[in-house]
Amino acid sequence: MKRSEKAMKLWRAFCAASGTDLALPFQVWHFGNTKEMAADLGKLVVSGLKTATGSLVEANAKRPEETPVLGGLSVVTDLGGEAICVIQTTEIRYLPFDEVDAEFAYDEGEGDRTYQYWRDVHWTYFSNEAHHLGLEFNERSLICCERFKVLFVDEL
Repeated sequence: MKRSEKAMKLWRAFCAASGTDLALPFQVWHFGNTKEMAADLGKLVVSGLKTATGSLVEANAKRPEETPVLGGLSVVTDLGGEAICVIQTTEIRYLPFDEVDAEFAYDEGEGDRTYQYWRDVHWTYFSNEAHHLGLEFNERSLICCERFKVLFVDEL
């Protein structure tokens, strides 16, 4: 995702507040694939309910600039580039879709936080994403299971 001026402004504010070097590498990205989803998931992150996210490993290979990096810093935006917060990736595990567990589903913070909700929503999401990218998706497709912590929230 392109680094909007709003994302850069949040990055500069985070660096100033935390003493982080402005030259440190960081990513800029949003959750989901619709305006509503990106905004809703961003709010869940800021509220502390969402501390994990999953991505399709094969899709990440097509978007290396958004592929999670252990210890990496990211400016999370909405779909329009409005900066929401800065997060840091604290854990990455690669699991087949059918081995993602209920604890991870709960930590994603979405819907009723149950495994069945996670499975249903993510099956649809990953299937659509894979189709759009010309990939196949099935129960054994690898999911990048990422945990993160919020370091800075946009209060500008």
